[in-house]
Amino acid sequence: MNPTIPKTEYQERMKKFQANIKSAGLDAALVHGIECDCAHVRYLSEYWPTFESAGIFVPAEGKPILLIGPESELYARGRSVIPDIMKMIPYRESAEPQYPGIDVAKWSDVIKASGVKTLKKLGIVGSAIITMPVLDSLKSEMPGVELVNSGETLWSMRYVKSENELACMRRAFEISEIAIDAILNEIKPGMTEFQVIGIAQREIYKNGGEYEGHALYCFSGEHTNNAICRPSSKVIGTNEMIQINIGARVCGYSSSVGLPFSIGKLPENQKKLQVFGLDAHKKTIELMGGGIPAAEVVSKYEKWVEDQGFKKFMLYGPCHAIGMMEVERPWMESVSTYNLVPNMTFQVDTFFYDSDFGLRWENGVAIKEQGVEVLSSKYMKIIEL
Repeated sequence: MNPTIPKTEYQERMKKFQANIKSAGLDAALVHGIECDCAHVRYLSEYWPTFESAGIFVPAEGKPILLIGPESELYARGRSVIPDIMKMIPYRESAEPQYPGIDVAKWSDVIKASGVKTLKKLGIVGSAIITMPVLDSLKSEMPGVELVNSGETLWSMRYVKSENELACMRRAFEISEIAIDAILNEIKPGMTEFQVIGIAQREIYKNGGEYEGHALYCFSGEHTNNAICRPSSKVIGTNEMIQINIGARVCGYSSSVGLPFSIGKLPENQKKLQVFGLDAHKKTIELMGGGIPAAEVVSKYEKWVEDQGFKKFMLYGPCHAIGMMEVERPWMESVSTYNLVPNMTFQVDTFFYDSDFGLRWENGVAIKEQGVEVLSSKYMKIIEL
């Protein structure tokens, strides 16, 4: 059985969130989620929209309301830990059907049901993904209400993981490693990149993953110098760089394990950068630990890369957070102003590239008082098949 997040933990999250809303001087907050980035909504409700978008109207004092599109009521009631659910047209699917004959709520209905007595300031959580239909409806139906970008009221709660969250992530990384086992055992020259991803998807679902943790990567040859890419119908050959990044999702929590490998020997320049990339990956992990400023990790990493003579191959680095999304806040950058705290979780993301190839080593870690817990290390090695 996979680990899960108990209902009591969702209830504790909501209490903390409502306290944050109140401390921020807000009367309520509207949390937004979509199918491919459901994290904020799922974090508070366990609800994951399909086709439609979703929101949660959370008063500083009162009861939260899960907001869904017109088609999902039975699905939502069978899944959400928030019992109060209302259907709204702004949360319908992107084809924008009219749904004649289906009763839907207005914002005045939501406000009344939540128990809000006065609504002057409404925080928006998920501003990067909130849709125009939702924003337009807020502006037209709440003309005197100030909309405030208030993402940090919820983001701040997601930075440090609970033991239940860590258990879900550990299992997600285990399933990712199982999928990579299968790829390395079955991959052959002549396969397409799509076929390789098919192996990973089979193993993720076979071993209890609820979904992929992100768009799964397999690309080869020149495509490997893409920092972000998708698999294609390209045929995999011998003596070329092959890049995979495989991630499973368990109870909402993502993972990703990335490694460059080859079938046969790589050209000397590619092998040299592959080996250096692994050294840089391990160096990053060595620099991390509780209480250490994030910016210090970045500055030491970048200086080390430069001192080794490989700066020209570096696009960015070295870490971003991971949790309910494979990439989430906070990034670890030279301008970061926070310290690493125990049970923060990061992807150590080591990417180097040249004109005709590139490579990424990627594994998850959880910050501890001293050093880190490495969530995946099985494939932190050079592989030539």
